[in-house]
Amino acid sequence: MSPSPARFALTFVAGLIATSNVLAVPSADPCAKISGQPFVVPSDALACLKSFPFNRTLQDNVMTVVSGVFDFFTFEDWYFTSPPPFQESTSNIPAQLTKIKRTTYKTDYDFNRDLYDFTTQLNDGHTRYFPNCYTTFQNLLPAPVVTLEENGVQNVFIVPDLVEFIPLLGTAFTSFFDKIGFNWQRLAGAKVLEIEGVDAYAYADKIASTASGNYLDHGVRVNSVFSSYRISANDFSQRFGDIAGPAFPDKDTLTMKIIAVNSTKAETVKIPFLANYLGSPFTDKASFWDANCAANEETNGVDLRSSASLRGQVKRAKAEIVDKDPGSAVGLPGPFIPNLPPASGNSGVIKSFILPGNKTGVMFVGSFGGDFNLFQTDTVASIQKFKQSGVTRLIIDLTNNGGGFVCLGQFLHQYLAGAKIGYPGFQTTSRANPLAQKILASDIALGNNDFITFYSSDNWAFLNDTQMPLGFNYNDPSVSFKINGRNDPESIRFHDICTPFSVPVPDDPPFDLSNVVIVGNADCASTCAMFSTLMFERHQTKIAIFGGKPGLPMEYKGMAGNQVLEWSDLDTEIKTAGVKDDPLAPPDLLVNSNMRHNWRIAWSFLNENNPIAYQSERPQFRFPYTKDTYNNPQNLWLFAESKLFP
Repeated sequence: MSPSPARFALTFVAGLIATSNVLAVPSADPCAKISGQPFVVPSDALACLKSFPFNRTLQDNVMTVVSGVFDFFTFEDWYFTSPPPFQESTSNIPAQLTKIKRTTYKTDYDFNRDLYDFTTQLNDGHTRYFPNCYTTFQNLLPAPVVTLEENGVQNVFIVPDLVEFIPLLGTAFTSFFDKIGFNWQRLAGAKVLEIEGVDAYAYADKIASTASGNYLDHGVRVNSVFSSYRISANDFSQRFGDIAGPAFPDKDTLTMKIIAVNSTKAETVKIPFLANYLGSPFTDKASFWDANCAANEETNGVDLRSSASLRGQVKRAKAEIVDKDPGSAVGLPGPFIPNLPPASGNSGVIKSFILPGNKTGVMFVGSFGGDFNLFQTDTVASIQKFKQSGVTRLIIDLTNNGGGFVCLGQFLHQYLAGAKIGYPGFQTTSRANPLAQKILASDIALGNNDFITFYSSDNWAFLNDTQMPLGFNYNDPSVSFKINGRNDPESIRFHDICTPFSVPVPDDPPFDLSNVVIVGNADCASTCAMFSTLMFERHQTKIAIFGGKPGLPMEYKGMAGNQVLEWSDLDTEIKTAGVKDDPLAPPDLLVNSNMRHNWRIAWSFLNENNPIAYQSERPQFRFPYTKDTYNNPQNLWLFAESKLFP
């Protein structure tokens, strides 16, 4: 019996590493030093990650796959000159890929980190390279920061709830600081004047430009550097933020100039990081590679024509960002969890409450993921409870919503607006590059349908909302779209097929849409961004955004695509179409990595030649966080009720 592709890759890569190590055997195993420890000194973690030598064969393999995926990336040509106000993301993607491919690096980590940083700074959370081998540690600082207004002036502060928040990480984290005699508790609520020798807001700008990624708009990324509340694993949680929770263990300390609470004297404090291990168990360098770095059964795609166990699974389009932060998710401290009686429909990613006075209901939609049907039934249960209780106004909180199933965004839009609105989504297209045309043509020849491939035409509807017949080639002829002087072949425009939903949708809105408002921190990505844009562009829904850098404009949404494919998804499309042997098809990855990409565009209602991702849309209302609202959803909702409803 021949070995599986993943097992072959593991064995092959192990041989490459072993061969390289013959040339330079380290005196000690830096991975063995930290094995079995949930929290380690960052420099020790980095020593383990940097112990694997650079290998040209692995670099060539990864870059061939990554370059091949970019051929399907819908916004590649937009990046040559990104339109305002998103100019910061301008990049010559092909030239940058060529540069990385030709570079000789000191270690495998350095190569992967360079590629990670490049894709991160495209600021599209749908289109990023994740080297799973090297994203196994997250640095955590016992001093997350926020931007708050006090007495009409905004400044950066260490989170006031520090003493309640940090112990939720457990004694394995806090005992380290006890041993070294570092009093992190006294930092709670301190004003931060400088970070790493520069103004605190300037440092926030730097992290937003170089490390945050995910969102095209710089102002939205600035909000991502700060701590904030969210829903994670179906429960209330608090993010560390990108300053206090960076994705790599490349700093042992962070230096801040602060003024402590009840003091007027500025002091400089060097605050230690600890690296939280998020990967699979290991005992030494070899087992670390096997557990985290070698390709496994999930790294590459499969031919669904011959995978009986997967053929019957429903394929549902997703649009979401990947946030490594949930790997070390920390609960929201108890005093700040809403104490209102929960409304019905709180078992999943939606948390619903009725504010005092019974006039206003709140749906905190933490994501559009989770259980597909439960999201719908929870929505119905929440709104029915609201109606029974006499609620006439609705606040939808989208704070830190990273997206999810495309059809759930369309469902919530249609449920709130009523079925009479008709199609609840956007016009969409995919790229019709030569390999994409071969995939679809082969799917047609093989009779592949929507159960095993996203390319099959019966996944989609014409713009009159009739389903495309199986065998229709929507890429032939392709449609030329010109952007930045480049002609990019696309499919014809089409619609998603999401209806019928699993629950009945009312014909008319359950609430007067003028009494529906959206609040959040603009870290609202993918399906969340599509939902908020649908509500704004089609119904002029009021949107209020909290936080951000004072004086810096900010969009109300993060990055918006229309569907994301992971590398394994795209590879599955290629293999199921039977074109894996085509010269244009990328090979299997030899390492445990993922190159995801935005596969479809959503075109704006306001300008059907502009993707909603590049349609600049600012919120009608902008409020600073205060010490009473940054980590207290209930207080924020009460504030929003007082400001947004007459």
